[in-house]
Parts: sequence; C-alpha cells; structure tokens
Amino acid sequence: MAKTAFQEFKKGLWAEIPPFRLVLGLCPTLAVTKSVDNGIGMGIATTFVLVCSNVLISLLKNVIPKQVRIACFIVVIATFVTVVELVMQAYTYQLFLQLGIFIPLIVVNCIVLGRAEAFASKNGVVASLADGLGIGIGFTLSLTALSILREVLGKGTLYNIPIFGASYQPFTFMVEAPGAFVCLGLMLAMMNILGKK
Repeated sequence: MAKTAFQEFKKGLWAEIPPFRLVLGLCPTLAVTKSVDNGIGMGIATTFVLVCSNVLISLLKNVIPKQVRIACFIVVIATFVTVVELVMQAYTYQLFLQLGIFIPLIVVNCIVLGRAEAFASKNGVVASLADGLGIGIGFTLSLTALSILREVLGKGTLYNIPIFGASYQPFTFMVEAPGAFVCLGLMLAMMNILGKK
C-alpha cells in the first residue's frame, strides 16, 4: 500500500506533471507566472485544494449519486477554494490581490476537477491523498520554473531582487502574454526532449 501511494505521488512530479505532460491548467500557468511569488502562491493554493478535495471525494465516493457526481465534486472543490481565498485575504493580502480572479477560478481548473473524476472517485483515501499531493507539487514546481524564467529574463530580478548589473536591459516581452506562450512552448519542448531520453 505504501509502495502504491508513493507511485501515485511520484507520477505527479514527472510522468503526469500537469502543464507539461497532461497539458492541463494552462490558463493560470500562463497568467500568473510573471513573478516567482505569484507562481509559488498559485501552486500552493491549488495543491491545498487538490489534496483536500481528493481526500473528501474519496471518502464520499460511495455516498455521492453517479448522476450528480460532477455537481457534488464542484461543491466540494468550491468549499476548499473559499477556504484558500479567505485565508489569503487574511494573511497574504498582497498576493491575493496579485492573483486576483485566478484564485476563485481554481474551482473550474481542469486539473482539480479531472483528478476528482478520474482518480479520487475511484480510489482509496491514501492513494487519493498521494495523487493530489504529487500532482499539486508538480504543478507548483512547473509554475515556479516558468516564473523564474519569465521574471529573470523579463525583469532582471528574482523575488524582486535585482540579479544583473544596472546595465541589464530586461527582455520585457517575457512578462507579457505572448512571452508566456513562448516560455511555455520552450519548456514543453525541453520536457519532450528530456522525456525521450
């Protein structure tokens, strides 16, 4: 059982890493990765919702009628998103303002809803917890990597700390919407090359 849980956890870190392997969750991936703190904040918020909703849905899978399962999943996910939103408003208000509408949109994030439907509703609590944690950490790492690339090249900073000399001219294209697509495309290509090896 521990081996199975570890395998479920591990797959989210490489084999099924959401933006690069499953190509899911691209809207927040592209929108919030202008800075590292945004990427990490969004990743942690999504991980919390993934883990909690996976566990609760796994516990309730035999109680939820099949005809209304998606509606029930959305209610469970929305509950945890509301918790995240209120906690962020209370303790990390600046980050909450920066992430804006993308926090409430976790409710309809295809990663979270997809894991509820494809995994948590068919597996036990421990495996569902491991799955949610692995996919969530993989998503957080993806957002962080993309954020680092975009912030370093687009602003010349890391965590808003300048890392190049005063003569550095930032490639501001990288922190704009088209730059997000270019960065994501380059990282997808790199993941595919590494995956083949």
